[in-house]
Amino acid sequence: MPKAEISWKRVTDDGAKLQVNAQRVGGEWIFSHREKRFDQWQSVPNPPLEDWLELLDAVERLVTRRRLQPVHEDLVRRRIREKFPEAKV
Repeated sequence: MPKAEISWKRVTDDGAKLQVNAQRVGGEWIFSHREKRFDQWQSVPNPPLEDWLELLDAVERLVTRRRLQPVHEDLVRRRIREKFPEAKV
């Protein structure tokens, strides 16, 4: 798994479990998800706020472990503010 790839699991409103993956490519974060281990990853063009907040949490942890630069945390926060102005980040 490359450094710029972060994965987590979440449960949808329907109760289905999803594996979510965010990968940094060229300064942008590309989200994808799948239900089961051997399913194909499906690209998510407009990820929900929940996924962005989970990504921010993971990036914050990686910054404290010195695996990512602090600028990446600022970029994720800025992107959340752009896409979800009502969110308090």
